[in-house]
Amino acid sequence: MIANIAKSNSAQPAFRVGDERLVKLTSNAALKVSSLLNRQGRPNGVLRVAVVGGGCSGLQYKMDLQDAPANRDILVESAGVRVVVDPKSALYVTGSELDYLETLDGGFKVTNPNAATTCSCGESFTA
Repeated sequence: MIANIAKSNSAQPAFRVGDERLVKLTSNAALKVSSLLNRQGRPNGVLRVAVVGGGCSGLQYKMDLQDAPANRDILVESAGVRVVVDPKSALYVTGSELDYLETLDGGFKVTNPNAATTCSCGESFTA
């Protein structure tokens, strides 16, 4: 699932490479993320998926577009998009699928097999 990668240049972040067993994007999500990265002038950027405390149920997802992986990140390529997850968040998102819905109540939706419960708005969960 995860292979260790050490960068030869110490100025570069050291990160590991994982696979889609950690996190997977649907084609709709990949198209949206690619579009957002290009719009921001980051065609080689990454989508950071993290889990932070908060929300109705105690944990919530945080997504951000960044230029590159940071130290200790796990990098996954899914549907042509580079996704990074920090090791702590990886404990909560392993096996998750990220989708994007173009509907009134749409946006990015995470299907997470580790979520024991979710709140009614679907924005937070417990593990």
